Amino acid sequence: MPNGCQDKEDPMIKQLIDKIQKTKAPICVGLDPMLSYLPEHLLQKAFSEYGETLEGAAEAIWQFNKEIVDAVWELIPAVKPQIAMYEQFGIEGLKIYKKTVDYCQEKGLLVIGDAKRGDIGSTSAAYASAHIGNVKVGKNTFAGFGTDFLTVNPYFGTDGVKPFVDACNENDKGLFILVKTSNPSSGEFQDRLVDGRPVYELVAEKVVEWGESSMDGNYSNIGAVVGATYPEMSRTLRKLMPKTYFLVPGYGAQGGTAQDLKDCFNEDGLGAIVNSSRGIIAAYKKAPYDKFGPEHFAEAARQAVIDMVKDINSVL
Repeated sequence: MPNGCQDKEDPMIKQLIDKIQKTKAPICVGLDPMLSYLPEHLLQKAFSEYGETLEGAAEAIWQFNKEIVDAVWELIPAVKPQIAMYEQFGIEGLKIYKKTVDYCQEKGLLVIGDAKRGDIGSTSAAYASAHIGNVKVGKNTFAGFGTDFLTVNPYFGTDGVKPFVDACNENDKGLFILVKTSNPSSGEFQDRLVDGRPVYELVAEKVVEWGESSMDGNYSNIGAVVGATYPEMSRTLRKLMPKTYFLVPGYGAQGGTAQDLKDCFNEDGLGAIVNSSRGIIAAYKKAPYDKFGPEHFAEAARQAVIDMVKDINSVL
């Protein structure tokens, strides 16, 4: 049986590094299910029980997630569910988000909640409590979603980020703050020059500053999102943030290659964890994994994980 009990004495970044070193897999699987990714047999089974309803969609997604996690959990250190993929199904979808988080943690996986939250004051504190902290109800204390890491939007500056940092430190959790994202139009704001320097560099320096309160050895629990699709920028950011762990989207389906993301890593082979979402969970729909067929979608996902790990390790 997998060990789902993580040592809460260990800071979150240490837990992540330990799991990366144990699995030799600096990757996370993005559990970002769309109904179009699901094989027909799962949809039909759920719809036969719940109808073509929000409950039926949520049930199908839960069964899809569970099969994939069962197939890959011992190969990887972490998963990254994107909450929007669950929110689109309303309350029923959010129930499955929470169910997925809990199931992954029971399997011993760390969970990076990809919610990209950000606001100011009590609103930011409430977001932090919901995702990586606790909320008091009378004499009792509860964790809302209970993820291990959370992605954070820094657009509000320190006012918006500090409540998340405080919750991170109080609860031994971690953050990944958006610095340079992988999408094509990211440069509209992130690449604009301020005093001769791109905004993403200024954000990087603030991430380092925010992270100083949460150091654990060589790395901080406050990490950064740095896309694989802009290798020359990731090279610069690695130098600016030597003690910041990178969460790297953009590999595979978005066009980023192992060679592109090589510079996200430090010389110790650490410093980054690379995400792939549909390239793994919907692998059965694409060559060379279509030979598995829809019935064996989870086996296709497992093979895609094995191939991704080999690919990334080949450049480290």
